[in-house]
Amino acid sequence: MITQKMKYALKALIVLAEEYGEQAKPLQIEEIAKRSGAPKRFLEHILLDLRKEGVLGSVRGRAGGYRMTRDPSTVGLESLLRRIDGPLAPLPCLSRTAYQKCDDCTNEAECRLRRVFAEIFWSYLLLLESLTLADLVGSAGAPMRSMLSEQASDG
Repeated sequence: MITQKMKYALKALIVLAEEYGEQAKPLQIEEIAKRSGAPKRFLEHILLDLRKEGVLGSVRGRAGGYRMTRDPSTVGLESLLRRIDGPLAPLPCLSRTAYQKCDDCTNEAECRLRRVFAEIFWSYLLLLESLTLADLVGSAGAPMRSMLSEQASDG
């Protein structure tokens, strides 16, 4: 499950991605909050984090604000989720970035929980790694519909 912070970040990024381009003017936090429906007080911290990560740039001054520094098609959802929410794995022993042995596990190789959740998690990661911010900006449901139709034609 993604956090509320992540939802606010994605909503703000969708607004900024819709404005992406050479002639894009920076948007002030108030405008991003208004368009995204995310509270301004949360956006200030989120946008600063995304600026530090190089996803956004900021312009100072009266006409300043935030804008995308990278093409939305190059901003992966998986990396955004990790930046904002941290590790994605349902169990610590499945994490790529924050692996920890489970305290109550005596044999990781034979752990039934790990085996089942690993299959679910890897499927989730494959799908997530294939999506970018541009997929969120596109028509609603398009990435999922196209993946489902590809799977149906393969089968």
